[in-house]
Amino acid sequence: MTYIGRFAPSPSGPLHFGSLVAALGSYFQARAQQGQWRVRIEDLDPPREMPGAADAILRTLEAYQLHWDGEVVYQSQRHDLYQSQIDHWLEHNAAYYCECTRKQIKAEGGFYRGTCRNKHITSPKACSVRLCMTQPVYQFYDIKHGEIKIPKPLADEDFIIKRRDGLFAYNLAVVLDDIDQGVTEVVRGADLIEPTGRQLSLYKLLAKPQVSYLHLPLALDQHGHKLSKQNHATAIDDHQPRPALLNAMQFLGFQVPDDVSQAKIEEILQWGVAHWQVSQLPMALEITPRFSNAAR
Repeated sequence: MTYIGRFAPSPSGPLHFGSLVAALGSYFQARAQQGQWRVRIEDLDPPREMPGAADAILRTLEAYQLHWDGEVVYQSQRHDLYQSQIDHWLEHNAAYYCECTRKQIKAEGGFYRGTCRNKHITSPKACSVRLCMTQPVYQFYDIKHGEIKIPKPLADEDFIIKRRDGLFAYNLAVVLDDIDQGVTEVVRGADLIEPTGRQLSLYKLLAKPQVSYLHLPLALDQHGHKLSKQNHATAIDDHQPRPALLNAMQFLGFQVPDDVSQAKIEEILQWGVAHWQVSQLPMALEITPRFSNAAR
């Protein structure tokens, strides 16, 4: 079976060092297996998006010679797919409308207890849509980290597939898109380990072959916070890609020879593909880079 991987950034800002680590990890893993590497823009949450960020992300990938296969997929153009699946579940009583607020759930201990499952609410007004959890996943295998356990209260939750504000939930969209794009393996940051169980439960519910997962260490700033657009991480340089590229490869466990580090960007990437091994990745889930220009 052809290997198909993907990089799926959200357009809430330009790519930063942590984004580059995720892009490179997924790129090397796909190319090392002579597989396809696809790009999906996860523009599900307009209030958090930055105008022009999607195009800027694609320009940055091109500047770093990270060329993708096929057309770029935009989640904002796939709402009909998500809604069709939700309607199917609602019609077959596999999902239901929920009027509970975060405040109420927090007051009940932080985990949703199925309060609205049997209320038979018929109006979607001011309601989220929750999926009846009939296929809970309590553990999964990560290619680098081995068996990962999911807390039972989290695994058993009827989780949200459409928010109260009408936006589609990440867990639903990402699984439907990965299935539709034929993705066979997901390589992404360790901050997304927790929702993996829910996503695997969707594969079971949809009777689709499960994908495999590889979670990469997160890059932290000097204060121990995740490098992210929300934390105002500095954008990487499109005009001078070499420093950030080499730093990201070092972060991923490469020891790049001096002669290779002076080569063209395309040649550095080719060397990376030829020498990529999952075993070289750090075991830590979070790392503060030790080079001064880590966020550039």
